[in-house]
Amino acid sequence: MPNLPVRHLFDLPDDVAYLNCAYMGPLPRRSTEAGMAGLARKARPWEIVTDDFFAPVAALRRAAAEVVGGDDDGIALIPAVSYGMATAAANLRPAAGQRILVLADQFPSNVHPWRRLAADTGSVVATVPRPAGSDWTAALLEAIGPDVGLVAVPSAHWTDGTRVDLATVRRATREVGAALVVDGAQSVGAVPIDVGVLEPDFLVVPCYKWLLGPYSLGFCWVHPDHRQGRPLEEGWMARAGSEDFSRLIDYADAYGPGARRYDVGQVANFALVPSATASLELLAELDVAAIAAHARRLTDRVAAEAAARGLQVADAVVRSPHLLGVRLPAGLDPRPLAAGLAERRVFVSVRGDSIRVSAHAFTTDADVDHLFTALDELLPTA
Repeated sequence: MPNLPVRHLFDLPDDVAYLNCAYMGPLPRRSTEAGMAGLARKARPWEIVTDDFFAPVAALRRAAAEVVGGDDDGIALIPAVSYGMATAAANLRPAAGQRILVLADQFPSNVHPWRRLAADTGSVVATVPRPAGSDWTAALLEAIGPDVGLVAVPSAHWTDGTRVDLATVRRATREVGAALVVDGAQSVGAVPIDVGVLEPDFLVVPCYKWLLGPYSLGFCWVHPDHRQGRPLEEGWMARAGSEDFSRLIDYADAYGPGARRYDVGQVANFALVPSATASLELLAELDVAAIAAHARRLTDRVAAEAAARGLQVADAVVRSPHLLGVRLPAGLDPRPLAAGLAERRVFVSVRGDSIRVSAHAFTTDADVDHLFTALDELLPTA
């Protein structure tokens, strides 16, 4: 296992403090090379054989399963979180009058599908307001009752990294017979998760953030109870026997095993698939638990430095190890501040009245130093 940080594995100039993985993770060098090699193969299509449509996809499915502690058959390959959430919504049916719980200010991809489902089923989307202290877990436990049919939440709130204890929430949903759908966009790849233990109904993850992969590709782990459901589309590669091109017009009704029926069409993308596989294999080598420990040390440093300057951060008990919202003084517009940071080669996101700071395997103590040197130049003095 390489020692962290592993900045040398990325194309990160020495003068750049990239603290914005929650927006978009950088591709490792190996993933860029794998994607370019795959794209170059498409320039010579006469060299592409049948197995090239299937073996790389199988490798990606294995790599995705390993990152989340699942089985290959549970992985469906998708283009976006919205696609995975729509798949979940197509295969979960809360009863009329039941509530679908979401968090306040939740990302739209994990809200719009449930509004549509509620309209179709007569169920109701209920928003859990942000609690004092941002203890989302306690707020969810208070909201989960016999009238809840589905809980659709992130494991870390995208605006500031305040976390949801999924294991505790899962126990509560089981007690009332409610489904659990997890948006892993802001945590999977930086925080360990084991779907074999958690057993969500659906876990949906894009590759382009904490998984350090390409845009327009992700995956969904599907609980065995839902692997016989209805996919959003009827792709030919999702059918049993599709590896035999000579028999495609036999029009098999049976799907391939497991969650493969939910794969997006043209899943064998010759550039994205090898790039994503290289990224996920790197995460397995680095060990996500080690990444989380490394990120937590740096995030704790950011929190301490911010608090010393009178800036507000969430309490350690509710914040994620890798993602932190730093709330600015009242009346200070964070957008010019973010622009000033970017001019100084420090990259963060603005979410509401906070700047969002994130750490991953490539983040260094020098990056944290760079951030606060720049902030000290930009923040008004008392």
